[in-house]
Amino acid sequence: MTNPAERLVDLLDLEQIEVNIFRGRSPQESLQRVFGGQVAGQALVAAGRTTEGDRPVHSLHAYFLRPGRPGVPIVYQVERVRDGRSFTTRRVTAVQQGRTIFNLTASFHKPEEGSFEHQLPPAREVPDPESLPTVVDEVREHLGALPEQLERMARRQPFDIRYVDRLRWTPEEVKDAEPRSAVWMRAVGPLGDDPLVHTCALTYASDMTLLDAVRIPVEPLWGPRGFDMASLDHAMWFHRPFRADEWFLYDQESPIATGGRGLARGRIYDLEGRLLVSVVQEGLFRAL
Repeated sequence: MTNPAERLVDLLDLEQIEVNIFRGRSPQESLQRVFGGQVAGQALVAAGRTTEGDRPVHSLHAYFLRPGRPGVPIVYQVERVRDGRSFTTRRVTAVQQGRTIFNLTASFHKPEEGSFEHQLPPAREVPDPESLPTVVDEVREHLGALPEQLERMARRQPFDIRYVDRLRWTPEEVKDAEPRSAVWMRAVGPLGDDPLVHTCALTYASDMTLLDAVRIPVEPLWGPRGFDMASLDHAMWFHRPFRADEWFLYDQESPIATGGRGLARGRIYDLEGRLLVSVVQEGLFRAL
């Protein structure tokens, strides 16, 4: 049996069915809808497969239009918007059973030397990832044992996730909490050497915990939920090369939540504190 990292690489390996048309598998799972990070990652693979391969993606902007159905293939249609001397632009439409569920525009930039460089340092110092418990260990410690559904999810999880701050479990712990969260993450196994795979794998991971920052002041992150939430849009800017199978810090915050929507933004750093990726997402929140 392949490990979860190998399954993620396989999930991102789309079938090309025409020059600009690709088909992705959607795992048959007990979820109500397809995980948004999967659709975003697959769409970016489709876009990247239509470029020359010498231009890394530098940004993407996407909208989640309809929930995807688990177990049903998704077709990705790529429009070759522009092939310039320095930049390449692609627009991807994800279709499932004849209905558009997702749109993505991605821009690729030919590497070049900049005339200057700067970066704000990380907002705070955090513990080393190896010193922190995995999220599975934290949940198991609190509950005594993982519920069967969580046990199955843990076995399929392609990323090792470690929260910098211990999980809060009660309304009293949540009270007055700031809308901030930070996690260390890395793929649970090697992802190979294709830079596009690492970019798409991190795109997948970027949707896993970002909206946590919106929920933290309202309810515990684990346990029964009082809100149904869904990603509405997603934007990423890729600043430096990276590997998604090496530790990266995902520092997340929510500057505002109002009108049933919450905005979250994240900064992804490597172990040396270099900023790799910036992320912004808005989510829909409705009381159950």
